[in-house]
Amino acid sequence: MSGIELRKMIDYSAGGITTKVISKDAKSNVTLFSMAAGTDISEHTSGRDAYVYVIEGEGTFVLDGKNIIMKEGVFFSMPKNSPHELKAEKDTAFLLVLY
Repeated sequence: MSGIELRKMIDYSAGGITTKVISKDAKSNVTLFSMAAGTDISEHTSGRDAYVYVIEGEGTFVLDGKNIIMKEGVFFSMPKNSPHELKAEKDTAFLLVLY
């Protein structure tokens, strides 16, 4: 398998959110999110543990009621069943790894 240039896969949709599955198998799922400025994802939970890596942009990720500033290079873990929501202040792209 050759490497993937994630930045070339970022695709902002005016006023929307685009997702691209990078890899998926029975144990894990890797998805690239591209959120246009001003978009948000309302509070929800996931039944799997996850990692989030911000590729570019600026936004706020609220995890268990605590704000995490989303900016280039930020990486954090998200325990399963943790309530979370996010808002992109600028065009923001991040990688979500569910495992």
